[in-house]
Amino acid sequence: MDDAGPADVFVRIVQVADQFHLSVDNVVVASSGQAINLVPDLIRALDDAVIPRLTTLRAVHAGAVLLGERALLLPGATHAGKSSLVAELLRRGATYFSDEYAFIDSRGYVHPYPRPLLVRNGCPEQLPMLAEEYNATVGDVAAPVGWIVSLEYMREGKWNVATVPQSEALLNLLRNTPHVLSEMPDMIGVFQRAVAGAACYAGRRSEVADAADHVLQLTGGV
Repeated sequence: MDDAGPADVFVRIVQVADQFHLSVDNVVVASSGQAINLVPDLIRALDDAVIPRLTTLRAVHAGAVLLGERALLLPGATHAGKSSLVAELLRRGATYFSDEYAFIDSRGYVHPYPRPLLVRNGCPEQLPMLAEEYNATVGDVAAPVGWIVSLEYMREGKWNVATVPQSEALLNLLRNTPHVLSEMPDMIGVFQRAVAGAACYAGRRSEVADAADHVLQLTGGV
C-alpha cells in the first residue's frame, strides 16, 4: 500500500486511570469518566480539523435541510438552537444536510455535511443523534438555496419574522462564517450567488415545534 504521508491532524481517545481523554495533536481538549461522553467533543474536533482545510467550499454556521429540490439555510451562532430546529424539520420529512455548518461551492450551491446532530433534548449536555433516528434521509447531492431564515430564539417568545432584503441575508452569512475574509476574498461572491435565488427572512422564533410550523409555511412545506 502506498505511503499516504503524515496525518494533518492526530486525534485520539486514551484512558488514564478512571478517565478518558480526547486529544488533538497531543493536546488534551476534553476528559470524562465515560468515553461515550466525549463523542460531542470528538465531532467538534473533527469540525475544527475540516473547516480550515476546505479548498473549493466555503463554510457558514447554519443548519441546512433539503425541502424538495432546494436547500433551506438557518444561519446562526453555536447555541442558537439550529440543531433542535433542524431535528424537528427532519421529523416533518426534510432531508438532512447539516445541523451546524453549511458548505457552499462557487455556484452558490449547498453541499451535505451530514455529521451527527448534536441536540440537547431538554438536557444540559448535547447528545449525538443520527438523521436516521428521526426517520430522515441524508442528502448526497448539492442543491441551490431556496430560503435563508435567520432566527434568534427567545424563550417563551412569539414568532416574529419578516422578509429581509438579500443584502441583509448576505451580511448574516458573512457574520456567521468561520473563515477570515482577507484570507478568502472569493467568499463574498460565493455567498452572493447562494443568496441570489433565495427568499430571505429574519427575526425571533418561538419554541421549536411552533417555529417549524412557521418555517414550513414560509417555504411551502416539505
